[in-house]
Amino acid sequence: MKLRFLSFCIVVVTILFSCSDEESRSCTFCSSDQTPEFELCREGNGNASVNGEDTGTDYDVYLSDLQESGVSCEN
Repeated sequence: MKLRFLSFCIVVVTILFSCSDEESRSCTFCSSDQTPEFELCREGNGNASVNGEDTGTDYDVYLSDLQESGVSCEN
């Protein structure tokens, strides 16, 4: 009985931790006249990622810089 309860707890904890990163990630698509469409995401750590690659830059700063350069992103 203890082994079954312990197994259940391990499964629950694993599910909770595996879902937390996905929930904190949000994405949109961006493009400009000079670039093909690309995926821009706000990662769980607050950084922007482009097509899955972490830029190491804060999402809001990265998005603002993109918009200033003429890139438009879906909301």
